[in-house]
Amino acid sequence: MASPAPQLNIATLQNGTLARRCGLYAVWVLSATSLFWTPVGRFIHYALSDENASHTILIPAICAWLIYLERRRIFASLGSDVRSSVAFLACGLGAASLCYFLGSGWSDLDQLSLYSLGLILVWTSGFALLFGRAALREARFPLCFLLFTVPLPDFLLDRVIYFLQSGTTEIAAVLFDLSGVPVIRNGFVFHFANVNIEIARECSGIRSSLALLILAVLVAHFYLRSFSKQALLVFAGIVVMLVKNGVRVVTLTLLASYVDPGFLYGRLHREGGIVFFLLGIFMLAPLLWLLQRSEKSPAPPASA
Repeated sequence: MASPAPQLNIATLQNGTLARRCGLYAVWVLSATSLFWTPVGRFIHYALSDENASHTILIPAICAWLIYLERRRIFASLGSDVRSSVAFLACGLGAASLCYFLGSGWSDLDQLSLYSLGLILVWTSGFALLFGRAALREARFPLCFLLFTVPLPDFLLDRVIYFLQSGTTEIAAVLFDLSGVPVIRNGFVFHFANVNIEIARECSGIRSSLALLILAVLVAHFYLRSFSKQALLVFAGIVVMLVKNGVRVVTLTLLASYVDPGFLYGRLHREGGIVFFLLGIFMLAPLLWLLQRSEKSPAPPASA
């Protein structure tokens, strides 16, 4: 008597298909990165040498981690979206070509920003081709998160720094008024009896501010379901960026004025960013708790 034919395990077949497509996607990513190898080398050097961009080199790894964590939902339905793939590929190669042929008058940072955006679009093109529209839709957050990899071009970087510089100055002015310390303000400069303080570009705190913003985006994605509440937490993160910068300026100024002028040049000034970064996290924690409670609260009973 012949033995029954073995039944195919659908889950095993699906896992095998996903593994093959992941392998092909890895080849796609490596090939695209090789195509952009010169700007990729410039990007790595920039990320390792400029503290304002040190976070960018970590973003692709965080994106891969996000996709791995949510792989069951993202890859629940596999397909191939040729139309979206071609659109992303055309935009990515178009950005790179535009930078190559017309970017001679642009700054190195502007060119690097456009090349980085082009590479991300090419990566996204391969994702759409190999995993399909459903996976592309479910992976929209990790793929959009990749945009944090793009270094801020000069015109945008200057505006962000000026925004942080201005906001920090306004917050510091309010805190100085509340403290009762006699001070005369002239633009970004505060004049005290023993010391003058300028909120310079270096005092904008852009590095820790970007880190706090990225953390707020991640926390909102993982812990909040409603888009409006996610947006509220991210907006609060922007406000907290300014507040913690202002607190840092006021703290260092008061310590320099009443304790030791060396606080303006000591370790707390050079390396104290982590302290005020943690302060920003503690300031966001109560809002996150309230937003989570509001999402978990039961809906009111329907009226008869």
